[in-house]
Amino acid sequence: MAINRSGYYKWVRRKGHPNRYESDRNLLTELLLEQHKKHNSYGYHRLAALIKNQTGWIFSDNLAHKCCKYADIKSQARKYRYRNAGEEHVLFPNIVAGKWNASEPMKLIASDMTCLKHRDRLYEWTYFLDTFNNEIISSAVSSRPGDTRPYYNCLEQFLKKIEEQSAPVVLHTDQGGVYSSKAFLNAHKDYTIIRSMSRAGTPTDNPVIEAINGWIKDEIRTDFKFNEADSVSRFLEDYIFYFNNLRPAAALKYKTPIQFKTELGFG
Repeated sequence: MAINRSGYYKWVRRKGHPNRYESDRNLLTELLLEQHKKHNSYGYHRLAALIKNQTGWIFSDNLAHKCCKYADIKSQARKYRYRNAGEEHVLFPNIVAGKWNASEPMKLIASDMTCLKHRDRLYEWTYFLDTFNNEIISSAVSSRPGDTRPYYNCLEQFLKKIEEQSAPVVLHTDQGGVYSSKAFLNAHKDYTIIRSMSRAGTPTDNPVIEAINGWIKDEIRTDFKFNEADSVSRFLEDYIFYFNNLRPAAALKYKTPIQFKTELGFG
């Protein structure tokens, strides 16, 4: 059969035993399955990042993708469709216009309210996000429909963080009734805040926070058993700590928001 003697005996000794590459793939598949059980909403990129951070193992995302495909590991996150753009706000145009490249913290802030369903009850969660490192800097939740208090609570937390800041801050929101109100404007009139608003019915004008809204809901539902939590406010406090300090973010090259900011020299 034109096979040399040493090669034949090497094959005989190895027969029935995986080689080094097969062993690595099997081990990586086991680790991916283990992480997938904890984080069903994660795709293969983020699962691979978790394993790299925890083990120090260096491997390609392409290998992780092949292992996930072999083991039928799929993200359970929902998919969204594009909507056509609406009209600009009469007072606050969209000055960001897709330029989400803040050069330092507290320069470009996004805010939104999203609904969370907990044990057949809807909660309205409002938070402010620093788009420099996708860090949640203020948050408030209410179980009362149409409650305006979370908006002002978040704003108050945010204003405390920029009290000694003289440089202007851009605050980008949608055209919701509270964000558009004179009361909300008067609440921050003494601060150097420049308002910017998405076009009506155009969530793609605020892609950073809209995208985060979507997968946060998937993550807390599938990975953190949100419905089993006894206190929604306490759950969100713990999750925000995890989000800011422990969760690797794809947009930050799989560093956490605090890690990303700290490594760039910002306290």
